[in-house]
Amino acid sequence: MAKKDKTTDAAREKDSEKWMARFQVRLAMQPGVDRAVVLQAIKDVTVHCADTGEHPLTAFGDPDAYAVQAAARLVPADRAADARRHNAVVDAFGSVLKKVRDVPGL
Repeated sequence: MAKKDKTTDAAREKDSEKWMARFQVRLAMQPGVDRAVVLQAIKDVTVHCADTGEHPLTAFGDPDAYAVQAAARLVPADRAADARRHNAVVDAFGSVLKKVRDVPGL
């Protein structure tokens, strides 16, 4: 019986780690998110799960959706807007460069 509990605990821990890894990646991809925001969000999730014993999926739902929510809560709106504008400019510039590379003779 004890062996089954260890196996179940190990599987639960691995599942929690997968959830956390996906959450971190998705959070880092959100506009305006920096290292401090990621660390704060990880701390919030870790503390909640340690205090309640809940699995992160049960407590926070889908890691992708929660990353968007956490970014909206932790990143100032003006910083997120600046990052979105910057990303749009970089994407547009990349698109122009791609078109230039496709022009024969250049």
